[in-house]
This record gives sequence, structure tokens and C-alpha cells, in this order.
Amino acid sequence: MAKSSKLWAQIKQAPVGGLTILFLFIVVALFAKFIAPHSPIDQDITHALSPPFFLEGGTWNYLLGTDELGRDILSRIIFGARISLVVGFIAVAISGSIGVWFGLISGYFGGKVDSVIMRLVDIQLSMPYILIALALIGALGPSLRNIIIVIGITSWVTYARVARGDVLGIKENEFVDLAKIAGCSTYRILVRHIFPGVVNSQIVLGTLMFGRVIIFEAALSFLGLGVQPPTPSWGTMLADGRQYLTYAWWLATFPGFAIMLVVLGTNLVGDWLRDMLDPKQRAAVRGKR
Repeated sequence: MAKSSKLWAQIKQAPVGGLTILFLFIVVALFAKFIAPHSPIDQDITHALSPPFFLEGGTWNYLLGTDELGRDILSRIIFGARISLVVGFIAVAISGSIGVWFGLISGYFGGKVDSVIMRLVDIQLSMPYILIALALIGALGPSLRNIIIVIGITSWVTYARVARGDVLGIKENEFVDLAKIAGCSTYRILVRHIFPGVVNSQIVLGTLMFGRVIIFEAALSFLGLGVQPPTPSWGTMLADGRQYLTYAWWLATFPGFAIMLVVLGTNLVGDWLRDMLDPKQRAAVRGKR
């Protein structure tokens, strides 16, 4: 009962704003066809650069205005949420899976194996992610699949370092020695005895990295190396709207605001998960109180 009451107390401290933001964007992405008032790709030149409804000349038919081709901004933001969330979830899953396994192997075996893997991590960390991504996208070609692959394989090093640090501490515990004496295979020790001790930190890291991946995808799309037109993407919308900032600011402002909200929501949730799952953070929070 005591543990249940403590867990409930921690859950009640969850960032309502962050969870609400993420929930709303997920619902919007899933039901975009039913929520969007217009098609995100249909053009209507007669309504090009219409302002939002709250400005003079605006109309309730286009709540957030239209772009230079007469496409509804709100509908494009709604459908663009699909791209950002899909890239975020899948890329984090790929990079997290790769990084965790390398971190487990590096921390558990140590020696030359650890040295080789960590040197690979150091080499990749020494190069800016954006340069690696530009090179890979240039070789593979811009597409949704390729951008997910590129982000996934360039972001694993952070997960590997964190997992390795956790493993170095966990493998010194007695239950690992007992598992070896009992004849458990290396795979079983890694999966059944060590991996559960790594999960919490990886969940927190994945949540925090989710917002970074969304910004990364938007940056690549802004440069024309992400999802290609006419598919709506927040980064592409920013790129299209930059030349109209002086007299049609809504083209870039609203997509940028959507990116900011999603990243803010993920960071709030990530901070809460860190406080809830990390014993050291929980102790620090209690100490402050």
C-alpha cells in the first residue's frame, strides 16, 4: 500500500501541460483526415496569402490563413504532425535499439571490445550530426524512409554511452555473479539481469531525444533534404514561408509554433520521467522539499 501511494503521488505530479500537448498532437496526427478542414495539397490561387481569421481580410474558412499557393495552413500543419511524429517515434526506436545493444556489449565485456566501440562513439560524436546527415541524404536521396534511417543511425551513440555507464555499475552486483555461477548464458545475463537496470535511463533519454529528432527532421526538410513536396512537413513550410515574413508572417510562424509546442511537451515529460525513474533525482527532489 505504501508503494502504491508513493507511485500515485508521483503520477499526480506529472506535467499536465506536457502530456496534454503530446496527447493532442498524437490525436491530431492519427485523425488528420477527419480533423483537417481542407486538403493539405489542394491549391486555390484565388485565396493565396489569405491572412488568419483574426486579421483584417481573414476568413473563418481558413482559420490560420493560406500560403502562396492558396493551401490551407491549418490543414498542412495537421498533416505535417504525422511526418514529425512518425519520424520521431521510429528514429528514436531505431537509434535506441542500436545504442542499447552496443552499450550493453561494451560495458559488459570491457577490454578491447569496449575500446573499439567507444572509439567509434568518440569518432561519431566528434563530427556534427548535420554534416553526417547531409552526406548520407545526398547519397541515398531525400525521402521519408531515408530521413528516418539517417537520423536513426546517427543518433545511437548517445544511447550507447548512457547504457555503457549503467552496465559498468550493474555488472558488479552479486546477482550477476550468481547468474554466471548458475550457468546462465551471456545473452540471458544481458537480457534478463542487466537490461532491466538500463531501461529507465533509456526511456528518459529517448523521451528527451524525441524533441531533438523532430527539430533535426525539420532542419533537414528546411534544407530540402527531408520529405519532398507536395507532402506537408513543418520544416518545408518554414522554408517556403521565410521569403514572405515581411507581409505574410503566418506562413512560417504557425509551423514554427507547432514545432516549439511538441518539443516543449516532450521536454516537460522527459524531465518528469527523469525525476520519477531515477532514484538520485527523486532523492534530490525530496531534499529540496
